[in-house]
Amino acid sequence: MGHYERIKNLKEGDFKRLTGVKPGIFDKMAEILRAAFEGKKQLGGRPNKLRIGDMPLTALECLRECRTFFHVGKSHGLSGSNAYKGIKWVEDALVRDGTFPLPGRKALLAGGSEYEVVLVDATETPIEHPKKTKESIQNR
Repeated sequence: MGHYERIKNLKEGDFKRLTGVKPGIFDKMAEILRAAFEGKKQLGGRPNKLRIGDMPLTALECLRECRTFFHVGKSHGLSGSNAYKGIKWVEDALVRDGTFPLPGRKALLAGGSEYEVVLVDATETPIEHPKKTKESIQNR
């Protein structure tokens, strides 16, 4: 049983809380990936270890929880490099489809957003220890 099989029956709020997207959007992502996967597998190759439902789940875990590829891979029975390749493929397939477009760099720069920056000085400074005297050593 895959990870998606365990969470697909959650309430909508809990599903979104876990994955970051509503179940309908998740299903649309899985549908897009299913079509892309069929096109990819016509060329041949090894069978995937992950099911179609688990593929977007790995990408969402990595993005939502800021988990490393190693940790995502271990959660799904993959190596870190295979997790990276799978997540990268999911991202590329979703962007190529155009249903989930991301703004380009020019659009982000033209957005006119103002940023307020707070700078925190966290430089290290040596600690000043009290000088040891004969008297302080004898009082121990």
